[in-house]
Amino acid sequence: MLLLQANRLSKSYGTDLILSNINIEVQSHERIALVGRNGSGKSTLLKILAGEVPYDSGALTLSKDVTLGYLEQNSQLHSEDSLYGELLKVYQPLLKMEKELRDMEVKMADPEHFSSQKEYEKFLHHYDRLQTTFTDQGGYTYEADIKSILNGLGFSQFPADMSVNMLSGGQKTRLLLGKLLLIKPDLLILDEPTNHLDIETLTWLEGYLQHYPGALLIVSHDRYFLDRIVEKVYEISRGESKVFHGNYSKYLDQKAADYEKERKLYEKQQKEVAELKDFIQKNIVRASTTKRAQSRRKKLEKMELLDRPAGDDPSARFSFDILKQSGNDVLNIDTLTIGYTPKQAINKNISFAIRRGESVALVGPNGVGKTTLIKTIAHHLPKLAGTISLGSQVTIGYYDQEQSTLSSNKTVLNELWDDFPQTLEKDIRTVLGNFLFAGDDVLKPVSALSGGEKARLALAKLMMQKDNFLILDEPTNHLDLDSKEILEAAIVDFPGTVLFVSHDRYFINRIATRVLELNPDGIQDYLGDYDYYVNKKAEQEELLRLEQEEAYPQAVDKPIAEGKLAFKEEKKAKQEERRKQRRIEEIEKQIEALEEQIADHEKRLLDPEVYSDHDKAREINEALIVSKQEVEQLMEEWTHLQL
Repeated sequence: MLLLQANRLSKSYGTDLILSNINIEVQSHERIALVGRNGSGKSTLLKILAGEVPYDSGALTLSKDVTLGYLEQNSQLHSEDSLYGELLKVYQPLLKMEKELRDMEVKMADPEHFSSQKEYEKFLHHYDRLQTTFTDQGGYTYEADIKSILNGLGFSQFPADMSVNMLSGGQKTRLLLGKLLLIKPDLLILDEPTNHLDIETLTWLEGYLQHYPGALLIVSHDRYFLDRIVEKVYEISRGESKVFHGNYSKYLDQKAADYEKERKLYEKQQKEVAELKDFIQKNIVRASTTKRAQSRRKKLEKMELLDRPAGDDPSARFSFDILKQSGNDVLNIDTLTIGYTPKQAINKNISFAIRRGESVALVGPNGVGKTTLIKTIAHHLPKLAGTISLGSQVTIGYYDQEQSTLSSNKTVLNELWDDFPQTLEKDIRTVLGNFLFAGDDVLKPVSALSGGEKARLALAKLMMQKDNFLILDEPTNHLDLDSKEILEAAIVDFPGTVLFVSHDRYFINRIATRVLELNPDGIQDYLGDYDYYVNKKAEQEELLRLEQEEAYPQAVDKPIAEGKLAFKEEKKAKQEERRKQRRIEEIEKQIEALEEQIADHEKRLLDPEVYSDHDKAREINEALIVSKQEVEQLMEEWTHLQL
């Protein structure tokens, strides 16, 4: 079923043409990515499709009765309700239905409320239909669904009564995403849903969206995410749209193949045109060949000339170099404690070393202290305990994800020139041009730059410093997909050492030679890229499971736990998890049996011999109410065990 169709949409802001020829179709259950450079109009197009912004010309059709949900970047959600209470608003019709059922049950408890058997039978039929509707619409699972969303999106540790207005901007966007997932619109439009998510939450969201019942239209700069979710890609370039089938990687392959094919056809035609023109010029005035020349001129005039295939939009061009080489030992950290004050220690007992030439990814859940750790190493925060030792000739270049090193009151040109006053202005402008600041763009105030522009300016400063140890905090944030690839290539070719924090799994896979996982108990070292890290963790978990089941006791890997005590605690936790799973299975069987009893009670209440006997009807109805109360209690326990 066709959900949405856009034909030749155009949109301008003043004299700036943003979109000129946009054609998009969204069918039921499709997973579609919208890609393009920063500033190409992706977010504007999503706003138009969601009905938030008008378009200038063209046609936009949303099929009748189709529901649409839209999550924009940095959505603001204002509410005095708790996190749970805000999500509960999604189920207001169910809550109203549930109250009506409870009121009906009270009335059913005393058949004397009914003037006749016919009225009582009609009432029971209505109750039965309402009960079926309530069950089909998730009446017994909505509480579990809410808690599952809160847990999956990283809100499980927040106080139950915490107000929505106490959340940060990114957390509010995440909560609104959860609300949309519970609403389940037919078409869900998501603008950068992966922002503000750690790797664990990203993985959960991928799994959830893979089973989402509606269609998805997504803008994201997370290539790993797009490869796992989407099956069709619309590219926005120079105001126009072009469709590609497959995930993001297939889109890149198909785009490259299409360009190569178009280039060859263009060059072949240009060669033919040149040969025709040459023949005409040489033979048009000769009597013996003039007819042939005229024939070729007619052919040339009728020929439909191909346009030169448009290459990619301009890309940033840069590479990192060093002034001097460091020693082999770059960084050595021993029993480090990090935080803002001794009373606010975020993590401790951190020990690891980095050698020259390594590219090390620092991963871990949000709040564990990744940014605090690298700020401490870069001397932007004091250490609370332990030692940080830098090797011989090591110089640190630090990239801050907040771009706090940029001065908002300076121009782009002066931001760079003031730090490198000995460099000629033309050379500064050349560097800025390589980072896509051309012409009058260099005279813009830093405060007027977009997130992507600030990121490119901070990278330009980092490149000019020529330090041999780069410490990068979320360097791919705000960068479009092409700029990410340029940054990856620059880091791969960098002759120094890199320590970086990133939630971009594709970036980690491309760059990392080693992964350090920071957790509340310290740090775990994995010698490999992101895929190796994921596979190794799965292998360790499997070894633990086998040990717990005592099937293969020899398979226990000693480094899995830090000492016997940690292993015993881990084993106890796994045993508790198995106990919970067994209890969940028991509850599900009990609920199934009770639902059969409920159906039997409701069927008996429709029996004329029963509803004509008030005492018997009251007895069965009381049993019915008890069974339903038991189901509710079991559902509460089931929900609690799922957390």
